[in-house]
Amino acid sequence: MAGGHTAPSRVSDAARRAGLVLAVLRRLRRRDSWSRAQLIAHQGRALAVLRAHAYAHSPFYRRLHAGRFDTPLSDLPVLTKAQLMEGFDEAVTDRAVRLDAVERHLDVLRGDELFRGRYRVCATAGTTGRRGILLWDRSEWVDVLASYNRAQEWGGARAGLTRRMSTAVVSSTNPTHQSARVGASIDSAWLPTVRIDSGDDRASIVLRLNGRQPRTLVAYASMLRVLAEEQLAGRLAIAPEFVFSASEVLTRSTRDAATAAWGRQPRDVYAATETAAIAAECGQHPGLHLFEDLVLTEVVDGNDRPVPPGEYGAKVLVTVLFSRTLPLIRYEMTDSVQIAVEHDCPCGRPYALLAGVQGRLQEALQFATAGGGERTVQPVVVHHIMDRVTSAGWQVVQRPEGLEVLLVRPRNVDPTALAAKVRSALAEQGVVVPDVRVREVESVPRTALGKAPLITGTTS
Repeated sequence: MAGGHTAPSRVSDAARRAGLVLAVLRRLRRRDSWSRAQLIAHQGRALAVLRAHAYAHSPFYRRLHAGRFDTPLSDLPVLTKAQLMEGFDEAVTDRAVRLDAVERHLDVLRGDELFRGRYRVCATAGTTGRRGILLWDRSEWVDVLASYNRAQEWGGARAGLTRRMSTAVVSSTNPTHQSARVGASIDSAWLPTVRIDSGDDRASIVLRLNGRQPRTLVAYASMLRVLAEEQLAGRLAIAPEFVFSASEVLTRSTRDAATAAWGRQPRDVYAATETAAIAAECGQHPGLHLFEDLVLTEVVDGNDRPVPPGEYGAKVLVTVLFSRTLPLIRYEMTDSVQIAVEHDCPCGRPYALLAGVQGRLQEALQFATAGGGERTVQPVVVHHIMDRVTSAGWQVVQRPEGLEVLLVRPRNVDPTALAAKVRSALAEQGVVVPDVRVREVESVPRTALGKAPLITGTTS
């Protein structure tokens, strides 16, 4: 029977992939003891190899970087998602890959199937317009998995072929989302992984987690808050040894709630579909160490000028040193982050620190000021209020006529008082305070990837 040959194949694939990931992790661990000079030398070599590969195999990059093949990275043009998608067929280094075929593959993707038997494909959420599509060959995917495993290792969750580490991931189960693909790839006898959709009924999520009793819990920051509340209320009864926050803004109140619920601080991980893990906390919690040996991260203002340490930028430009199938060189991501002034950490790792991540720029709110100007209000301002609201979910939508706060099955929430808190917080930001309306809904709108953005805008 066909089914008789499937399970052994899956086991052997998982074992082979785990072995490759562990080999990469051993190499990454050695880098943790490098000097800063060794790290910078590695960056130079890795960048040179990446650029040579892109120029040899990508007509797109030969055209984009024409006349600048030997210039410093900072002199190269910025690459936007729109540019990359418009030039996809020439940007990809496998000349047989075409965007229309990749999109058809995504349309029918149901599990961990490979495109052309070779590539894993994922899509970004597309909140800035057209969705981004990324693909990795088997070797690159091992680097993706290793980067996430490194983030967990730094938090103490070190798995291995002889150390079983059951994991629960509460995020998106959409197969085109990278978190779902990573979960499917690492699920094995020694790393059993249950993936739970954050949009599922809260009682169902609690029931599954109670039945699973994971040693490691990974969740969207907003979901981590919900689960901590369930634990403190006695409905959720799990005892994870390791707790990780992924995506969204991890606020102090959510960190405190998780610590109260499970007796340990959650570790924050900063990642993106395009890059995999970018930065993560170590056990010292001084900030998030950038994975500077895997991804070069430039913090810039709205005009692509470098922002000094200690100040938040408008966006980041990332160069993924292990990207080969679809090279990413100075790729623009609208994240607002701050490099720490001091890089020293008691852990001794040579990597620079992120002092803060304020969330995606497209999640920020734009308001007029009394002087006729415009001011950006970062998502964290909203999170500080909404984190204390008891509901099954929430979303803040900026419309031309004002702000609308959507609450899913709120409990003991005074809509008038909540609207007043939002208006007060905005007034403290020095903006012209808009009308704020609070409305109860059955569910909040979700993106095509199944994620419900907490803060969003619409022109309708």
